[in-house]
Amino acid sequence: MQRWIKLPDGRFVDAGAIVYISRPETYARIDEDGNDLGIGYSVNIGTGIPRDAQISVTGSKDEVFAVLRAILGQQGTAPTAT
Repeated sequence: MQRWIKLPDGRFVDAGAIVYISRPETYARIDEDGNDLGIGYSVNIGTGIPRDAQISVTGSKDEVFAVLRAILGQQGTAPTAT
């Protein structure tokens, strides 16, 4: 059975086809003028071993972790306080 997850950039991925998820990483976000936009989060999701089967999900902490909770099947739980 397919379970489609919407990514922050608007694409969809079948949660059942995911074979690995990388560790979330952080990076400094800046705009075109060099202004600090805060911390960005990134995680790689793979539906296979070849490079063209890898998806990079980037966004805010809430966006990235909402995708991870949906993939892991915990979509109905309340977010934890950090």
